[in-house]
Amino acid sequence: MNVPDFNTQFDQLTAQQRRVLREFLTGKSDDDIAASLHCSASTVRNHLANICKVFRLTNEPGERFSYREELIALCARYRPELVNPELLPQVIELEYPEGQVPLNSAFYVPRPPIEEQCHQNLTKPGALIRIKAPKLMGKTSLMARILDYGATQNYRTVEINLLLADRPVLSNLDTFLRWFCVSVGRQLQLDNQVSDRWEDFLGSSSNCTAYFSDYILPQSDRPLVLAIDEIDRIFAHPGIAQDFLGLLRTWHEKAKNPSIWQKLRLVLVHATEVYIQLNLHQSPFNVGLAIELPELTPTQGQELAHRHGLSTPIKPLMALIGGHPYLMRLALYSQAAIALSLDQLITTAACESSIYSNHLRRLWGYLRQDEELVAAMKRIVSEAQPVELEPLQTYKLHSMGLVQRQGNAVTSRCQLYASYFRRVL
Repeated sequence: MNVPDFNTQFDQLTAQQRRVLREFLTGKSDDDIAASLHCSASTVRNHLANICKVFRLTNEPGERFSYREELIALCARYRPELVNPELLPQVIELEYPEGQVPLNSAFYVPRPPIEEQCHQNLTKPGALIRIKAPKLMGKTSLMARILDYGATQNYRTVEINLLLADRPVLSNLDTFLRWFCVSVGRQLQLDNQVSDRWEDFLGSSSNCTAYFSDYILPQSDRPLVLAIDEIDRIFAHPGIAQDFLGLLRTWHEKAKNPSIWQKLRLVLVHATEVYIQLNLHQSPFNVGLAIELPELTPTQGQELAHRHGLSTPIKPLMALIGGHPYLMRLALYSQAAIALSLDQLITTAACESSIYSNHLRRLWGYLRQDEELVAAMKRIVSEAQPVELEPLQTYKLHSMGLVQRQGNAVTSRCQLYASYFRRVL
């Protein structure tokens, strides 16, 4: 046997059989393997029997380990990572890809040098980090890791998600800034002193600034990392957005001189560009460290596949969905957890019965709420060349993750979206 022959045989194994094989090579019993992989011992034995058939190994009845040495020798020669503990990837309990990738997850793939840049910047007094990317690209997962790094530096950390601001909170600036101060203080386990410290004649922005400088920031000598997720929620409320974003810019500027504001580090997370008009000198979106999350590269995609216990090439999958992290994780999870073949995945991807059906229907539900966006998307998927749209249409479609830019024009973000929307439109 040579390497290509062995790899051909190995590729015939399902993802579950590969995990059984890895566990088996460590010497675990059927029951231990079953407990680790959440299946029955009889299922494990069936997998082992099929593995023997694939590798054309024979086993004496009742002699479970009679082929172990031959199997170990084969793997050691052609796939050493399967038997060398230092090369063997951990057998990981698969996570269904949904929302933020947990901090302890093996399925978060760093995108160098982004993480290191953020960590270095966070240590600077008055730092401001802006994370921009369409939905489901990993913004919140990166934000969580920045906050975690801050915690390892003994910084205080606070995360505010503006999706938690109810409509009445967004009714006027004063109500919003009071909510903001109380929300930050509560996470720091500070007493709510907003009513006592709020002086109506000073104005909302001045009161909020004083609440931070006189109360929140002096509570500790340690820096405070304040991360604001979904900050584009307030873009639809220009009366609030103008003043609040200007306030953040002012706080950042104050940190340029020795003051208590050097304790504050800001992390702002938003989907795409700011489409409302902001004074150049009042916007926080043209200062600080700008991070625009890219798609995963083929190398990163292959590493993610490897972490799912898969060895199939990533190129055919990326031809369908690009390097979109969520779409890729869902595809790899389905291959590893339910043994969905790559060919079947690609063939059915844009169908109503595909693994992407819920995601695609959700996008279609958002899109159909705006007739102009429906018409714009129909043009995009119908024309062979990139399409120029109104700036606000481009902003909305890009923030939904449906398109990618090519100069002033846009195209469908990936072949999956193009195929699906050609069908439903």
